[in-house]
Amino acid sequence: MMIFSEKAPAKINLTLDALHKRDDGYHELEMIMTTIDLADRIDLRETDDGQIHLDSTSGLVPQDERNLAYRAASLLRERFGIRQGVHIFIHKKIPVAAGLAGGSSDAAATLRWLNRMWKLGLSLDELVELGAELGSDVPYCVRMGTALARGRGEILQPLPPPPPCWVVLAKPPHGISTADVFRRLDTERISHRPDTEKMIEALSRSDYPAICRGLGNVLEGVTLELFPEVGRLKERIRRFGADGVLMSGSGPSVFGLVDRESRARRIVNALRGFCRQVYAVRMLGNP
Repeated sequence: MMIFSEKAPAKINLTLDALHKRDDGYHELEMIMTTIDLADRIDLRETDDGQIHLDSTSGLVPQDERNLAYRAASLLRERFGIRQGVHIFIHKKIPVAAGLAGGSSDAAATLRWLNRMWKLGLSLDELVELGAELGSDVPYCVRMGTALARGRGEILQPLPPPPPCWVVLAKPPHGISTADVFRRLDTERISHRPDTEKMIEALSRSDYPAICRGLGNVLEGVTLELFPEVGRLKERIRRFGADGVLMSGSGPSVFGLVDRESRARRIVNALRGFCRQVYAVRMLGNP
């Protein structure tokens, strides 16, 4: 039986703003995201038993309907009357519950490949719509690249990629519930919001210093109150020489932008004593 493989890259937020709480209980978001060269690999194999099976190299990944990739396969089967089953294997490289959209990217990769494997003929826009039924980050992860996301994350505007650079990424040992962070967020008390338009301008000019200056995430205040070590990690990455530092998503992962590989490697080595999960990866920008 043929195995299909799909790369599922992580994302980081260059900006994240929550404008207000909507009538449906979600927050109206405005965020700029881009992909980095840290990725899971999804292996898909069709089965004859009409069931969805999921395994992973990580014991932290749920292997049932709690998993977004499992739910992506279930959504396609139910929506289009697919009788075939599928075995999904997730080679996990992206840290779990880290603010890097690892689970969302796994779901998006599953949607993209099952669309091909089951010959559904869905357009990218149609896959984005399906992804929105699964989670706020899934639509972006279907398209990947660099984009401004609005609404719950389903309204996407492609943007120019950042200039080539390195990303030093560090994930503290604990995970964070995105839902808990948003429940604690009071949009009326946010004192400093990222300037989305300035970041778009910086990207359009490929202005690396302006991109570093424009990094911003309104969820940092909430997460840093819950986990002060995230703030200490940010300060270490800045002190060790990163050009711009920010928490990604709801955290707890923190990244630093660095213009040269040699500097990125030095920062990684300096962080090893403070954090076990540390990476130096390239900015992909666009897939």
